Amino acid sequence: MNKTYVLSALLAFGLGATGALAQDCEHSQWGEGDTIGSANLVTPERTLAAAKLIKQGKSLPLGITIGTDTPAFPPRSLNLQVVQPNQQGGIKLSGFGYEGNYNDDILQTWIGIGSQLDGLGHLGEDGMYYNCHDEKEISVITGLTKLGTHAVPPLVGRGVVLDMAAHAGVEVMAAGQSFGSTEIKEAAAAQGVTLGEGDIILFHTGWTEGMFESDPAAWGAAEPGLTNEGAVYLASLNPIAVGADTWGLDAIPPAEGDKVFYGHVTLLKDNGIYILETMNVGPLLREGVNEFMFVLGQARIQGTVQAMINPVALY
Repeated sequence: MNKTYVLSALLAFGLGATGALAQDCEHSQWGEGDTIGSANLVTPERTLAAAKLIKQGKSLPLGITIGTDTPAFPPRSLNLQVVQPNQQGGIKLSGFGYEGNYNDDILQTWIGIGSQLDGLGHLGEDGMYYNCHDEKEISVITGLTKLGTHAVPPLVGRGVVLDMAAHAGVEVMAAGQSFGSTEIKEAAAAQGVTLGEGDIILFHTGWTEGMFESDPAAWGAAEPGLTNEGAVYLASLNPIAVGADTWGLDAIPPAEGDKVFYGHVTLLKDNGIYILETMNVGPLLREGVNEFMFVLGQARIQGTVQAMINPVALY
C-alpha cells in the first residue's frame, strides 16, 4: 500500500504552511483539573433514557474490520504475526495433561487505524491540548501522562445518525464535499430527529461503504466531511462525541477558507468532545434506525492517544 497519498494530498492543501498563532487558553466548563471532557456528560439518567431506545432488541457493530492493507494516515501501519510458541516441528504441549496446541498473536501497530476513538490528547494548537494541558507536560515517549484514552470512562448514551448523503441526493458523497450547520439542521429535520446535550452524533456520507473496498487508495487520500463552521455548531450542542463513516471526520480537501483538520481542534482541544472515526453507520440507516443506544468500552492501554474501537448500537 502506498501510504504517501494522504500526506501528499494534505501538503497540497496547505497542511503545515503556517504555524498556529499564540492564543490565550480557556479552561474547560468542567473545571481547571478536568481530563475527561465530555465524558462528564455520561450520567445514570442519560444511560436509562438511551436504554429506552432499544425497541427490537437488536445490535450492530459500528467498527470495521482492519488488516495490514488498511489505508491509514502516513506513516501509520499495522502488522500481525500469528505464532505457535514452543511448538516447532509439530511439538505438542503434553504438560497440559493432553496433547495441546495453540496459536498466539503479536501485533505491531499504530493505533490510529480503522475505527477509532480520538482522545483529548490527539490534536492541539500552539503546543496546547484540552483544558490548557501543555505538550511539554503530558507528551512523553512512553505514553501521555494525562488525557490518555485509558482514562476515558465507558461512553454510553443516545446515538443519532444523520444521513448527509441522502440530504445531498447521492449514495456516496464526493471527496471534499462538505457540510456545516445549515446542512446538519436540514438533514436532522428531514429525518425527524433532534440533536442535544450528551448525544453521540454520527454522520453517514457513504464514503467507507462506497470506497473502502473498491478504491482504498482514493478512500484514504481524501474524504467528504465537516466544515470548520460545522464543528463549531456541533460543539455548541454539547455532545459526548461526534463521528462519521470517514477516516478523519473533516472534509479533505477542506472547504474554501477552512483550515485542515481544524474541526479536530475545535472539538478535542477547545471543547473536550471526542471524535469517532470510520463508523459503519450505513447498516443502521437501512434498518430504518435514526437513534439508538450507543455503548463503547475501549481497550485501556496506559497513555494511549487513540483507541481502536468497535462500539455497539443497540436498537
